[in-house]
Amino acid sequence: MANEMDAMVAAAKQFRGSGVQGFRGTEALGSQPRELSSTEARSQSIIGPVTFELKDLRVAGLGTNPADPANSPFIIAEDEKYELSLTVEFNKTPLTELLMCLGTEITVDFGIEGYGIKAPEVNVQTICITEKGVFSYTIVRQGVAGNDGLKPGLYEIGAVVTTGPVRNECTTKIWGHGYIKEVNLQVYPAGQE
Repeated sequence: MANEMDAMVAAAKQFRGSGVQGFRGTEALGSQPRELSSTEARSQSIIGPVTFELKDLRVAGLGTNPADPANSPFIIAEDEKYELSLTVEFNKTPLTELLMCLGTEITVDFGIEGYGIKAPEVNVQTICITEKGVFSYTIVRQGVAGNDGLKPGLYEIGAVVTTGPVRNECTTKIWGHGYIKEVNLQVYPAGQE
């Protein structure tokens, strides 16, 4: 730091002696000396990057009929309630902390793609808003298979996640995208329990 200041002082002395018009050195009575300035910031290492990871994509039927514990939660009736979920985990840097505190929108688009002509493609969405000090979010969407357009058949499920903008007057652009796949779900006609 001392070498940097010495170089700046030497440059100022050279400038004074260069005969540049309009420059008044400290030699003139009552004049103000030339200002020298320097700053240091650690923003490259302190603010840090914002990253997130998607994991634990899950689907499960929530019905209890038939109530046999051996039954699969991945095979549900058309009139049965089910749940889709995934976890979004952010890194912990000061910039991430600020974005969580500002109320960043996390939009999850679950794509439910049917195999065969009888099982249609269905898309459902849910939105979560981040909170101060929270870096991990398990985002859950519940629905009834038939109400969401799921007909009897086999489905593959994935999700596309968009992070941003923030939800306040200091809105930002979308700053992250991601995807995760795949879990399977079978839907059978209602009333066949």
